Amino acid sequence: MKITIFLNGKFIPEEQACVPILTPGFLYGWGLFETMRAYNKKIVYFDKHLERLKRSAKLLDIRCPYPLIKLKEIIHEAVKINGFRDAYVRLTLWKCEKGTDILVMVKKYQPYPSQEYNKGFRACISSFRQNENSSLAQLKTTNYLLYRLAYAQAIEKGFDEAIILNHKGYIAETSRSNLFFIKAQELFTPSLECSCLNGITRRAVFDLAKKHNIKAYAGNFCIPDLYASDEAFLTNSLRGIMPLVSVEKQRIGRGISRYKLTRFFMEKYKSLLEGL
Repeated sequence: MKITIFLNGKFIPEEQACVPILTPGFLYGWGLFETMRAYNKKIVYFDKHLERLKRSAKLLDIRCPYPLIKLKEIIHEAVKINGFRDAYVRLTLWKCEKGTDILVMVKKYQPYPSQEYNKGFRACISSFRQNENSSLAQLKTTNYLLYRLAYAQAIEKGFDEAIILNHKGYIAETSRSNLFFIKAQELFTPSLECSCLNGITRRAVFDLAKKHNIKAYAGNFCIPDLYASDEAFLTNSLRGIMPLVSVEKQRIGRGISRYKLTRFFMEKYKSLLEGL
């Protein structure tokens, strides 16, 4: 099926997309993006994604060419035109010579097979480091090389994900996800000061923990803290919640069959999506 995209004011077939390359967006990675999931044709946490984009755009001096209400209409129309009930939606803004270029792309959502959630992900520790002193670390910019290199490194080594540390040696995030671990039925995740993205699903997990009286802490944590945990999982908007079962071939806890609290969050998050 051919994909229709929205590019700078027009809906066009994706193969017709053409943009100038001598722009700050292309040359310097001066841009922002949001990756969203449409579930049953409804975009999950739509307002939260757009609020984050708005805050980030202000910090990067990127002016959205449309007010948020109009932007929502465009994205809804892109989902409708492409006709996917479950979809991957990407909104990208980047600097051009005369202002801001905009792209809305919608593709069919390809869920991870259920067996992936049943067996969980394995992660390595990346040699690449996040800069905890950079204000850009918490923004979803199109300058995404750190994460792509970390992920490529993980795949080359036979892992599913790469854990990225900051220069102080604390866990920041992974190449595509926020990271949580569980110890004695309490929840832990790197703080924003560690230079992790304030992920939308990350916040949803905090909300679920509060609702169900599960203590949750954000702080500075090292790899030994993760090794000593009972369970661990990863979160992002497309994958949802994925168990993390080992790091550098060292098993987390006593095996995924004991991941009761992770399963609890997976089920509650799924219920959240179904209730939207």
